Amino acid sequence: MSGHHPARSRRATERKGDVRERAILDTCEALLAQKGYDAMTVGDIAQGAGITRGALYFYFGSKQEVVTALVARTVEHLWERSRATAQADEPRQAIAAAMQRTVELWNEHGLVMRTAIDLSLTVPEIGELWSHTADLFIAAITAVLERAGVEAGTEPEQASAMARALCWMIERTFYHASQESRENLQEASSTCEHIWLISAGLIT
Repeated sequence: MSGHHPARSRRATERKGDVRERAILDTCEALLAQKGYDAMTVGDIAQGAGITRGALYFYFGSKQEVVTALVARTVEHLWERSRATAQADEPRQAIAAAMQRTVELWNEHGLVMRTAIDLSLTVPEIGELWSHTADLFIAAITAVLERAGVEAGTEPEQASAMARALCWMIERTFYHASQESRENLQEASSTCEHIWLISAGLIT
């Protein structure tokens, strides 16, 4: 197990390790598209990354661990984008920017996002990652709604409750639209943005 290696040797191999780890995750994402999660194997991932199975096990203990790391790498971008949205001043601009960045992420990594949703109920680590991602997105939406004048709080008509509903509406809408086409995803995003603007009282 990699955790048992001395810290010094881990540091010494870190640079090469980062490159290898990126190759493993890139291969995993490609295999999700070619074979799907159930059909792909650790051997497939190792072969695609140009390493032995033994070398792969130095980094990850199972196929599930590889996919979890891939999901983590992907949603980290969404975390950064959510934080940026929460810090933006003008609510309309914040909403437009949030939706555009989310569309870009789903266009680039829609299969990883859908896989994360599909596995979130059965793989606890992915479930935790996805829940944390949703919480950050909900916090960003809440901040935008409050800046637009929606009352803070958890009652049905208040910002926190509305943000939670908006987050899960966006997730489910993007999940389905991203399977169809980029055009459908863009249209779905525009609809979600419209609903968010109405919820914020910015349009009637």
